[in-house]
Amino acid sequence: MDVQFTVFLLFILFTAGHSLKCYECASADESSCTAQKVTTCPDGLSKCLSSVSAAQIGNKTTKMKFKGCVTECQSSSFNFGTTMISSSCCDTDLCNANYTSDPSTDPNGKKCYYCNGQNCSNILTCAGSQDRCITATVNLPIFGGQSHVYKGCVPESICDAMTSTYFPHVQEISCCEGDLCNGAQSVTQSFLFLCCSLLSFILLH
Repeated sequence: MDVQFTVFLLFILFTAGHSLKCYECASADESSCTAQKVTTCPDGLSKCLSSVSAAQIGNKTTKMKFKGCVTECQSSSFNFGTTMISSSCCDTDLCNANYTSDPSTDPNGKKCYYCNGQNCSNILTCAGSQDRCITATVNLPIFGGQSHVYKGCVPESICDAMTSTYFPHVQEISCCEGDLCNGAQSVTQSFLFLCCSLLSFILLH
């Protein structure tokens, strides 16, 4: 599981507002963010977000929950095999009181390839609104200058967002509609487990 890619998946929900009040909290365990507080969003942050991510590390699934102020965003869910995120956005005071549902597990019949380490021949069953297979090459500063290739299931809206000028770190992207249309070629990936970078990245953007 690439925790740094979880950072990127959350980042693509936020594209670059009145003052808005949102609940704010972050939890890297199974708790419900019981210590959440009310915060007034700074200028330019015009949405409240609640997000649940699930990351597979070995045989263990780790969930991370986040609430807070963000710039423009969209409610969505996507699955890259070892990383899944569901997020919901709203624009009224304290509208993010409840969490979005956990990453969707209701299959919709579509199948795509995903990568686990260097093996990209793994088959993933898509769920919910995930109606596209994706192959993306990204290079964020936290990757230390290395490019990473990812495959998985996404909704069409995520494909559109990742090809926009808001996301210059996306070097190549291909979305397709057919089952297993995103190929099974192996790629080279490195996995650095920096969970703290996820929270700091979210809070600084």
